[in-house]
Order: sequence, then structure tokens, then C-alpha cells
Amino acid sequence: MNLALLSVFVPTFFFVSITPGMCMTLAMTLGITLGVRRTLWMMWGEMLGVALVALLAVLGVAAILLAYPGFFQVFKWVGGAYLFYIGVQMWRSRGRMAIPESSAVRQTVSAWQLFVQGFVTAVANPKGWAFHVALLPPFINQQQALIPQLVLLLGIIVILEFICMLIYAGGGKALRLFLQHTSNVRLLNRLAGSLMIGVGLWLAFL
Repeated sequence: MNLALLSVFVPTFFFVSITPGMCMTLAMTLGITLGVRRTLWMMWGEMLGVALVALLAVLGVAAILLAYPGFFQVFKWVGGAYLFYIGVQMWRSRGRMAIPESSAVRQTVSAWQLFVQGFVTAVANPKGWAFHVALLPPFINQQQALIPQLVLLLGIIVILEFICMLIYAGGGKALRLFLQHTSNVRLLNRLAGSLMIGVGLWLAFL
């Protein structure tokens, strides 16, 4: 792939990644409640999901799945309902993802749970499938070997996604530090819970 094509590909997919969406909102929400370091586990799962979606988009499988949107419905509803439930728990300052009101209480949400949450959110997002189906295949040169191109393009996509999630998670952490100066933990939990509820509804009904 030549530099001229990459100079178009990188800003295009950076814009797609940085645009507020379910995954970025999730990164900011967990940045508020768990901090950036713990949110990294969600990011690994989300990046794996994005890479899988992008790969299937190039292989043409995504176009078939988009033609039969009913395939997504159960998966989306279950995932959305789970995120909605987590959001309600956070809003009430309960559950393992809420900021503990006592410093003696520690969050017990596992790295695996965060990883799965990120993966499911990425794979069940129809908007992500649509973007990759529309934008990724045109950058594939049919005259060149497919695998090296896929490795390069997927690597760039994952790196851009990671950078954007770090930006959102860092913003959530900054908001947490700012509001905790007034020890307003309940307000932080309600803000994060409302965002999580929004992501759940978004995932279920988009």
C-alpha cells in the first residue's frame, strides 16, 4: 500500500474512531468509575471485536450479515439489557463497577468481565459493521497480496481505536478527579450509570 493511500486511510479511520459512539462512551464511563488502567481490559476486548468486524468486512461476511439484521437482534438485546442493568446498579452506587463510597471497599469486577464487555459491545454494534463494510474494502488493492494488506490495515485500525479509547477514558478519569474534590461519589456513580444505561439502550435499539 502506497503512502498516498495511507494518508487518506489514517485520517478517515481516525475520524470514525474518535466520533462518539457506544465503545467510546463505554471507555469514558469505565474511566470514571474504574480508572484508565482497569479500563484497559475492556479496551483489549473491544479492539479484538473491532479487528474481527473489520476482517469479516473485507471477506464479505459482514455484507451478508447486514442483509439479515434479524441475526443481531437477540445478541443486541441481551448485551443491551446487561449494560442497562449494570448502569442501574452504578446509578444506585451498587454493583462491582460503581465507585465505592467507602475507601475501604474495593471494586471486584474481573478483567475477564471487562474484556467480554468490550468485545460484545464492538461485535454487536451494527454501526461499526456498516462503517467497515463501506470504508474498508475500497482500500484493498486486488492486484496485491491480501494478507499483508490486511495485517497493515487492521493494525492501523486497532492502534487508532486504542488511542481514541485512551482519550475518552482519560477524560472520564479527569472528570472523576475533578468531582471527587467535593467527595461527590454518588453524583459520579449516577453520571457513569446514566451513560452506561444510554449505551445499553443504544446497543439494544440502534
